[in-house]
Amino acid sequence: MTNVRLDIEYDGGGFKGWAKQAGLRTVQEEIETALATVLREPVELTVAGRTDTGVHARGQVASFVTAAEVPGDLARRTNGLGPRDIALRSATVAEDGFDARRDALSRSYRYRLLTRRSSSPFEQGRALWWPHRVDRGALEACAAALPGTHDFTAFTPTQTDHVHFNRKIFAAQWNQEGDILSFEVTADAFMRNMVRVLVGTMLDVSSHRQTLDGFTKLLHGAPRSSAGDTAPPHGLYLESVSYES
Repeated sequence: MTNVRLDIEYDGGGFKGWAKQAGLRTVQEEIETALATVLREPVELTVAGRTDTGVHARGQVASFVTAAEVPGDLARRTNGLGPRDIALRSATVAEDGFDARRDALSRSYRYRLLTRRSSSPFEQGRALWWPHRVDRGALEACAAALPGTHDFTAFTPTQTDHVHFNRKIFAAQWNQEGDILSFEVTADAFMRNMVRVLVGTMLDVSSHRQTLDGFTKLLHGAPRSSAGDTAPPHGLYLESVSYES
């Protein structure tokens, strides 16, 4: 048996998320179908981060075990059969026992805002257009409050399969590049909608609809209703997943 690691990027706009769902177009289904054609046997992927509907990925990682002979150009062959909104950046033989989800030490996400008065045809579906006033000091103060272990109950849907709500944030910051303002965050793991609710709530602080003190209090297990709106999915990217070197 051979253990294979895939490094993947995709435009999430045309998918109902990563995970397979009957009758719906998903990233997992498309990749598994293409791989099964190349390897001539069914493939079941384990993924580092299950992205939601409309969320993109630049550095997704998945793994699978196969009894088939793995060609050296597996990524190229799979890309030739798959859709254009998914690309395998690489397909490499991994160590025995490697599991893309279980072995991940951290995941990093980026949320992109287009902060100018006019929209851009080049950023439609790629960044949230935000023509409103931005209080950078307020956003940066919110980001500075995030590193450490907190209870993120307020930042995931009330109806959830999650049992534990504590997550450890390793780094969080806002960065500006031209008209694009990005929130970048790295944690051991994320809950559903967590980054998008964080962004929506921080924008409330920036717009003075919420206070910094109120934001920090949310990190102690407040109900979902106390946090802000969930930012749209099209501004969110899974940037990278880290493993032991």
